[in-house]
Amino acid sequence: MQFHHYGYVSGDPRVQPAAGVGVDRPSDLPDEVDVLVVGSGPAGMLLAAQLSQYPDVVARVIERRDGRLVLGQADGIQPRSVETFQAFGFAERIIAEAYNIGYMNFWGPDPADPRKIIRTSRTEDYGFKISEFPHLIVNQARVLDYFAEAAAIGPGRITPDYGIEFVGLTVHETGEHPVEVRVRYVAGERAGEERTVHAKYVVGSDGARSRVREAIGRKHLGGISAHAWGVMDVIVNTDFPDWRTKCAINSEAGNILHIPREGGYLSRMYIDLGEVAEDDNHEVRKTPIEAIIAKANEILHPYVIDVRQVAWSSVYEVGHRVTDHFDDRAEGSDASPRVFLTGDACHTHSAKAGQGMNVSMQDGFNLGWKLGSVVTGLAPESLLATYSAERQPVAQQLIDFDREWSSLMARKPEEISDPQELATFYLGTAEFPSGFMTQYEPSMITGDATYQELATGFPVGKRFKSSEVSLVCDGNVAHLGHLARADGRWRIYAFADAPGAGEDSALTSWAEWMSSSPESPLARFTPEGADADAVFDVKVVYQQPHDELDVTRAPEVFRPKNGPFAVMNWEKVFAAGPSYWCRTDIFEERGISREGAVVVVRPDGYVAHVLPLSATGELAEFFAGSMLAR
Repeated sequence: MQFHHYGYVSGDPRVQPAAGVGVDRPSDLPDEVDVLVVGSGPAGMLLAAQLSQYPDVVARVIERRDGRLVLGQADGIQPRSVETFQAFGFAERIIAEAYNIGYMNFWGPDPADPRKIIRTSRTEDYGFKISEFPHLIVNQARVLDYFAEAAAIGPGRITPDYGIEFVGLTVHETGEHPVEVRVRYVAGERAGEERTVHAKYVVGSDGARSRVREAIGRKHLGGISAHAWGVMDVIVNTDFPDWRTKCAINSEAGNILHIPREGGYLSRMYIDLGEVAEDDNHEVRKTPIEAIIAKANEILHPYVIDVRQVAWSSVYEVGHRVTDHFDDRAEGSDASPRVFLTGDACHTHSAKAGQGMNVSMQDGFNLGWKLGSVVTGLAPESLLATYSAERQPVAQQLIDFDREWSSLMARKPEEISDPQELATFYLGTAEFPSGFMTQYEPSMITGDATYQELATGFPVGKRFKSSEVSLVCDGNVAHLGHLARADGRWRIYAFADAPGAGEDSALTSWAEWMSSSPESPLARFTPEGADADAVFDVKVVYQQPHDELDVTRAPEVFRPKNGPFAVMNWEKVFAAGPSYWCRTDIFEERGISREGAVVVVRPDGYVAHVLPLSATGELAEFFAGSMLAR
């Protein structure tokens, strides 16, 4: 972590200095805002944390509740989400308090006595198999707390405006703040008071019954399956041996998905309540908790759970819905969208695949930097149309996956021909639920794969998969991707050809162009007076071991001087060569050409382009298509 470049810091270095609207931020909701976020769920709070990095953007979050969420319903955290937590600076802390899913065990009827269940397989979880980050369980409320902290300590000092509900909106064709939003105070001294707020953009992060979705005329497409599940967070005494291991349990009496929770004592159980009659009219949702517990014991036979406390419970019918469009733009219109939908407001599904909170956060990550870039004048409004274009296909893929997974989970024993089928599906499809299969199509912010062979381990359109490198300045090992913070900046990684630092090479020619050419993105798009790396974080990785390199001989573009003291940044020059501490070579691990390559990564962590060091014109053209000259 770097600090002190703006002066000596003696306090918590995570707390960034307030700037822009974060200085003397008004306590009351302003009459005019740049971005109004409705709802403080996972997508809404990630948006708050991201927009807090744009202190010139007036962003507010309204929430109907009168305070923070106390008990969240979502709890599964996939490795891609932990990567995202790393970008926001709290991965290590949330990992420390979360439950780490190391294994998933599968149980089925005992062939000798089908009334009883036995363990049929024990599988390692997919988390560490495909990522350096784990697969976690932690209460949604704690995830929101961490994002709330990130928003509050960012330069914009964003905190939710609690006790205010969304009533409706009207989008006008003209005006600097064309979205007229009607809100109502529902708590405190002003309860019952209504007022109007004018916004440039509105984001509906207000859940499955989204009023924002209704206000812009978007429709939730899909339906509810004829199957019900009870879910409960419980503290129990039990003789079931796998109580602290994630389990899928299939018996003649039904099915259970069992997930241990953080803290060592709490667990979540999804209990199969069976098929629902067509004329049930949602009566199954009134199933008492006593009946759900009894059903759980019936499925677990011969084992027993003695429930000592129910922290939370509910009954739901599996639904699979995707909204017809994720913004308010009319079909075929060239107008820029003004209202956006995220999370459950635009996609709902079963909870058993552990995707709701995870996909919602990626919605927010995708949209947040785009709004920040447009409002601050770094990018054209046309950038905002890429949100729905990119995230709607992801939501549909999620629905398709969840429909298959929930159907497998709900089968009866006689419908299962292979006892290992569920375990095979769970492990065989791991990259999708982990969040690593998302691949954005070519667009103004994602290039084509013409030069993909130069870096086969960084597929264009997929998230940047980190690898270890060594800092040349001190030899310490760092995960290259972990150094990228959710600060709205683009990352440009230059992978050097064979010569070392200071020697003539394709890299030094590229670096000279980046530093001095008027066509360089640094020259064209960095605001006047801003730090050299305010918009683009440019790093280099050499092929040699760190002790064969001299950081002071690296081109100046990799040694920018920042802050009021113009102090050189020593931590943008890396070595790939193996050392005592770094046992991997990123060139080998990620299939990077020894002739060198340039990998461009978006602010949300997705690979935007792979180019040769010689393709400076193509690099300039790429950024010219998505950014506005200073």
